[in-house]
Amino acid sequence: MTSPTSDTLDLTAALVDFATGEVTASPLAQRMVRLSTLDWIACGIAGVDEPVSGVLRAQAISEGGAAQATIFGGGQVPARMAALVNGATSHALDYDDTHFAHIGHPAVAVFPAAFALGQQLGASLPQLLEAALVGMELSIRVGLWLGRSHYQQGFHQTATAGAFGATAAAGRLLQLTPHQMAMALGLCATRAAGLKAQFGTMGKPYNAGLAASAGVEVSSLVAMGLTANAQALDAALGFGATHHGEANLDLALQGLGQTWLFEGISHKFHACCHGLHAALEATATLDLAAPEIAQLVVRTHPRWMTVCNQLAPTSGLGAKFSYRTVLAMQALGLDTAALDSYSAATCALPELIALRDRIEIEPDEALAETEAHVLALRRDGKRFEARHDLQLPISPDQREARLLGKVAALIGTDRQATLWQGLQTGVPLAEITDQF
Repeated sequence: MTSPTSDTLDLTAALVDFATGEVTASPLAQRMVRLSTLDWIACGIAGVDEPVSGVLRAQAISEGGAAQATIFGGGQVPARMAALVNGATSHALDYDDTHFAHIGHPAVAVFPAAFALGQQLGASLPQLLEAALVGMELSIRVGLWLGRSHYQQGFHQTATAGAFGATAAAGRLLQLTPHQMAMALGLCATRAAGLKAQFGTMGKPYNAGLAASAGVEVSSLVAMGLTANAQALDAALGFGATHHGEANLDLALQGLGQTWLFEGISHKFHACCHGLHAALEATATLDLAAPEIAQLVVRTHPRWMTVCNQLAPTSGLGAKFSYRTVLAMQALGLDTAALDSYSAATCALPELIALRDRIEIEPDEALAETEAHVLALRRDGKRFEARHDLQLPISPDQREARLLGKVAALIGTDRQATLWQGLQTGVPLAEITDQF
């Protein structure tokens, strides 16, 4: 497609053109979407035993309905419910990918919708992956259009921008016409929702499930004949205007269809909020044992202060959103990449509480959102400093190696090998969903 020019910018029209038109994805974007698919599936499989997953699975099974799509842990339910369950389950561990352009988790909103409808419609794996890539790119663009004020006001971009991405992926699989796609995005404007107030609770992964489910629902309804305001995303009383959007048109649409922002996706190698990772990577280079630490001062971008700075969490979920807790865990030798490290028992460790209280978190506007600066004071008076930026280049081969190791640790080497081989060769979709 042709990228819109500054004098012809129209958000909905440009997004519809992108979502329904011919797509030529870069080789890197195609590689990254396969890696993110593997990462998403592994997070979903590993998240099956989380409480939120059990609640939603129980609801899905008790309601019954057409066996259209597979849910993590096995079993088939209606596509809309599968998207809800799989979205929440894959985000339950908070171990899935992040895109820092808008601070959202594209995979957990878009993949569940694409897989659910892909199964229902009998789509091929390449068709599904193309639709998911389009949806995730679109969610990033909508997130940029909404801007930081939307996020800072308390809206969860994974759920809000993500719902539009899920709609685009689902609508593409349903082969919606441009007018239908516009109406589906407009209808999504009524359904997209999610608050940062849920962070640290089961409500956060539920937000991801809501986004995925909404994408399946609105696209399917429009395909069946339901009509809606096709401009409700960017109309005067539309989603952006009523949800503190900044309407960053040039930023959101620059290079759309030619430049793939999804290539900049960041994958997690610690099982906690991505806002904590730069500090963890920085502190890891200092090699300080807990008894030696007199004081640890972490400087981070102010935006993270309301996201992952819980001071004294008492649950594993809360620990995933606490600088002081995860840094104390790391200093005590607990593996921050291991799921079992995050628990109420860990939060209650006397030695962790004592160390946690010697850690200070300070906002610093001069730092990028992907950056952290750490100052450590040892008991012998020696001072150490370290800095890390998550946007530092990592080669695709290095990323693949780290992700394959992460996935093997989550679901086993054999399962990882089967999935990765299938995603690379384009096996029938059932061979992928059978691993759920």
